[in-house]
Amino acid sequence: MTHDKKRLLSIGEAAKALEVTRRMILNYEDKGLILPDQRDGINGNRCYTADTVSRIRSIRILQNLGLSLDDIYAYYHGTTDLEPLITRLEDLRDEISRNIEKLKEHSKGHNDFEIRQIELPAQTVYCQDLHSTELEDKKEQLRSVFIKAIRQYGSDTTQHMFFTEYNLSNPGDFTCCIAVPPESLGEHLVTLPCQKALCIFYHGAYEGLPVIVKHLCAYANKYQIPLKGTARHLYLEGPPQHKNPENFLTQVAVLMADDTL
Repeated sequence: MTHDKKRLLSIGEAAKALEVTRRMILNYEDKGLILPDQRDGINGNRCYTADTVSRIRSIRILQNLGLSLDDIYAYYHGTTDLEPLITRLEDLRDEISRNIEKLKEHSKGHNDFEIRQIELPAQTVYCQDLHSTELEDKKEQLRSVFIKAIRQYGSDTTQHMFFTEYNLSNPGDFTCCIAVPPESLGEHLVTLPCQKALCIFYHGAYEGLPVIVKHLCAYANKYQIPLKGTARHLYLEGPPQHKNPENFLTQVAVLMADDTL
């Protein structure tokens, strides 16, 4: 497998990993929701990057929530009123609470820096420890780990797709975590427990994430909330969904100490 191929999934691999059909993926292309990132061989076999596979997964989840492909196209291109979509999602609240939260945050279109105390759910993740201080390098490493994880284990569509986690004292050493089905068995898999955290839903480019983490730590210090010393970035919407980085949506969290009430 060439270096380029390691960063790509064929249409068959993408369909298998995401539990969709090839026809569904081709239909997304026909609707203008995605494009193949590379065509190989004399037959023009389609290949997709991590960003495109992530977008396919997001499209399928939104379909399962009752949105049409036209609704999804309008949502991604910012040409629809989000309120009716939110109302429809609220009818399925128990099943899709994470998606409701994401749409509500996206519909604000601005940062209010509201700090919330939440409980991050238990989940099984594929983990890989990495090191980099360069943002673009971190993004490429996350994409590479994502492809490896879903190629081997598939994707858990009941959880947020992926996140990075790091010690506050050394953000250059970080762990890429990819949500995989809870019954998965194999190397690099970790079952994370429920975890209390302080979080902010941040609209904007990834360059602004360190400032949000500092804001959360300052809040914890002011109100004497013990922290574990770990930050987590959950990437809810980014390059696969938006061309403008100001529209990216990231849940930024700092983990609270286990004995915090």
